[in-house]
Amino acid sequence: MQFDHVAQQVPDIAAALEWWSGVVPGARVLHADKTWGLLEAAGVKLAFVMAAQHPNHLAFKVSGEELDRLASLHEVDVSGHRDGSRSFYLEGPGGQGVEVIAYPDVVDEGVE
Repeated sequence: MQFDHVAQQVPDIAAALEWWSGVVPGARVLHADKTWGLLEAAGVKLAFVMAAQHPNHLAFKVSGEELDRLASLHEVDVSGHRDGSRSFYLEGPGGQGVEVIAYPDVVDEGVE
């Protein structure tokens, strides 16, 4: 398991990305659309999400096999996302959202 990102609900994705990009030197936007944005700053990924779609959460990356094992252990369904990743959410003590996520394997063409 590896830390992946922190997600925060915001009312305006573009405004959040612009603000953070201006405040944290070297921050760079990795993804932006109307429903979510992803920024890398100081070695950390920050996701900005719409409240109707995602909870505030901490995300941890695992392999696809481990994702399926943990989902079964916690008796939750795994959801697929448009970028090919799959995940599920749990609610930790005090209501903190936790996402467990697996990204699709990336195969470099021309590399055996």
